[in-house]
Amino acid sequence: MIEALQEIDSVRLNFNDNGRLFLNLTIAFIMFGIALELKPYDFKKLLKSPKPAFVGVLSQFLLMPLLTFLIAIAFGDIITPTIGMGMILVASCPGGNISNFISSLAKGNVALSVSLTALSSLGGLILTPFNFAFWGNLYLKYGAHSEASSLVQNLQVDAVDVLQTIVMILGIPLIIGIFVSSKFPDFSASIVSWIKKLSIVIFIALIGIIFASNFELFLKYIQYIFLIVLIHNALALTMGYFTGKAFGLEHQDRKTIAIETGIQNSGLALALLFNPAVFPQDMAIGGMAFIAAWWGVWHIISGLTIASFWGGFSIKKSA
Repeated sequence: MIEALQEIDSVRLNFNDNGRLFLNLTIAFIMFGIALELKPYDFKKLLKSPKPAFVGVLSQFLLMPLLTFLIAIAFGDIITPTIGMGMILVASCPGGNISNFISSLAKGNVALSVSLTALSSLGGLILTPFNFAFWGNLYLKYGAHSEASSLVQNLQVDAVDVLQTIVMILGIPLIIGIFVSSKFPDFSASIVSWIKKLSIVIFIALIGIIFASNFELFLKYIQYIFLIVLIHNALALTMGYFTGKAFGLEHQDRKTIAIETGIQNSGLALALLFNPAVFPQDMAIGGMAFIAAWWGVWHIISGLTIASFWGGFSIKKSA
């Protein structure tokens, strides 16, 4: 397995400047749609009942990166440094754009889900670069059991570069979306539903384009990436649920926190990876790109699966 993963590191995905621009615009559009739903009421509600939100932020921004760091170390020589860094990059990103939809299907606390999306989107401006730099550099120093010392040195992470990219594709769309929502509430309410649906469709299409452009490569390596992402995502969902349980939250809130922890904004991870200012494009980051791209597919599958289980969906009920 390690030989195959080492081959992945040197693979460069077929993704040109036009693809990079489309990716950045897609993530910006998704964040604009999320911002349209952010209301002052959401934050006021958090202040009145902060415990579930506190547990959600704790699970997503502290425990998730820590868990990922420990998983990467536990895999040891089974994975390469870039695979481990890809896992940490995904874990450092805020919640994914479909988490609210998944929470609704799972009969979770949708209000909590929206509130956590708001907090993670805003907090991610600072916490994503911090977590990626902190846990990534810690992993490269103590957990990357590889003789590729030059690769490890080249992968050192500059939080400032990450922050600049996040502000451009997350921060600015969030500000614009909140402004439009506050100044034109009726207009925002009329478009937010189709923007959310369109965002999901565009994101899935984007992932499909990436896979189609690199179809032979994914066929060759997907069996290895599949197992890593499966374990990582399953442990994230489990940890999120039992973190809520440890703090005495209700089942509905536990489900939401599990989903918010396990559904990550892998599109942002890809946008960072394909940004030359953050990762020079001659750097061997194939493993990171594979992890982020497949996570974007898998968290939809796992999210819908767990939502079907928790939401009590069945063919008989839907007939």
